[in-house]
Amino acid sequence: MLGCTQFVCAKASIFRGSGLCTPLSQGYLPLLSQLHASSLPVAGSKAASLHWTGERAVSVLLLGLLPAAYLYPGPAMDYSLAATLTLHGHWGLGQIVTDYVHGETSIKLANTGLYMLSALTFAGLCYFNYHDVGICRAVAMLWSL
Repeated sequence: MLGCTQFVCAKASIFRGSGLCTPLSQGYLPLLSQLHASSLPVAGSKAASLHWTGERAVSVLLLGLLPAAYLYPGPAMDYSLAATLTLHGHWGLGQIVTDYVHGETSIKLANTGLYMLSALTFAGLCYFNYHDVGICRAVAMLWSL
């Protein structure tokens, strides 16, 4: 008994030599063996989505943290500002590196430099908060000039 595809190929001479009438076992297995299904884009997409959500959360947090720092200055607010400003700057500069730095070695060097800059920024702000007047009072002193 002929299947539907075999019946059409047997009756219509136009389909006899085409790939439509060739069974998969005759020539398409090399093509199928070159296809690779991977779950990496889905996993990367989820990670990117969570990262974007985190960036927006830090941005919204800063919108509330800056007026709160003006109204309630103190060490807890100084260290909160140091952490969120450093994280916000790190993620922003990271996007610049992602967009404009090309080449495997250049990207590694740029990311290493970015992590060093972010670590030094956070350490410097913490040092300033501990050994000097702190971020909130320093901004208040600048405004009083």
